[in-house]
Amino acid sequence: MKSNNSMEELLGGVFDGKKRAVAQLISMAENSVEKRMEITKSIFHRTGDAHVIGITGPPGAGKSSLTNEIVKEFYKEGRKVGVIAVDPSSPFSGGAILGDRIRMNELSLHENVYIRSMGTRGALGGLSHAVESAVMIMDACGCETVFVETVGVGQSEVDIMKVADTTLVVSIPGAGDDIQSIKAGILEIGDILIVNKADCKGADLVRNTMKAMLQMGKPRDDGWIPPIIMTSAHRGDGIEETCETIRDHMNRGERSELMDDARRKKLYEVILSMLQQEIGRKTSDIYGLADELTKQIDRMHMRQINPYEWIEEKVEQCVK
Repeated sequence: MKSNNSMEELLGGVFDGKKRAVAQLISMAENSVEKRMEITKSIFHRTGDAHVIGITGPPGAGKSSLTNEIVKEFYKEGRKVGVIAVDPSSPFSGGAILGDRIRMNELSLHENVYIRSMGTRGALGGLSHAVESAVMIMDACGCETVFVETVGVGQSEVDIMKVADTTLVVSIPGAGDDIQSIKAGILEIGDILIVNKADCKGADLVRNTMKAMLQMGKPRDDGWIPPIIMTSAHRGDGIEETCETIRDHMNRGERSELMDDARRKKLYEVILSMLQQEIGRKTSDIYGLADELTKQIDRMHMRQINPYEWIEEKVEQCVK
C-alpha cells in the first residue's frame, strides 16, 4: 500500500485490519488536526468495542518491560492487541526517541499485534492530543484490547483516565522518596497497583506504603478494591497474576452500568476537548489572532501592552 493512497482506501484497509493502513492513518491523525477530525468522523461508527488498558507510573518504573510481558499473554489467548507507547518529545524538534517501539520490536512481528509509538508533542499530561484518535483507529481495525503506556511524568499522568477503562499504576522500590513516587493523585486512578522490580530491596516498603494510602482514601463508587501485585518483569514474576487481575476487572466492568457511565463521561470529555480545540483554531484563523499576536509580542515583552487585557479584548471581539 503506497503512501499516496486515498482516504477511502486507507479506511478500508483499517477496517480490514491491515497494519500499514493503520500506521498511515495514525500518522495523519498525529500530524494534522484537519485530518484527525476527518478520520474520527469516518471511523466513529466502527468503534466502542475495544477495552483500553492504561499503564502509567514514574519514569524508570519498567512500564515498557511490564507492558511487553502482559501483551505477550494477551496475544497468546488469540486476542488482537494494540499498543500505543507514548515517549517524551524533544522540546526543540518535537521528535521523540521512541525507545518503547525498539523494546517491543519482537512483538511487532506478530500478525495480530499493532504497536505504535507516539511523542507527547508537548502535552502536559504525558499524552499526545492524537492518542484518543490512535485508540479509535486501533479499535476500528478490530483490536479487542488496546494498551496505552504513558511517558511517566508524575502527577499529571491522571490524563490516562480520559482514555483507559482499566488503569495500572506502576511503582518501584529505591525511587528516592517512596511517598512522592506514589502520590495519592496517581494512586487514586489505579484500578490495579503494581510494585515492579519486586526482587529489589525496599519493595515491601513500597507495598506497605500503598496499602496505608489506600486505607486512608475513600471507598470507590464501584466497590472495587485495587489489588497490589508484586512483579519483576525481566524475570516474568507476577505477570500471570497481573493478567488474571486485569481480566477480572475487565469482566466486572462489562457487567456493570458503572462502566457505561465511565465511558459516557470519557466520551463527553473527548468531545468537549475537540470542540474547544476546533473553536479556538477556527476563531484564531478567522480573526487572524496568531498574526496579530506576532505583531504585538515585542510590545508585550517591553510591557507596553498588557497581554491579559489584550486577551480580554480579543475574546470580546470574537463573541460579539
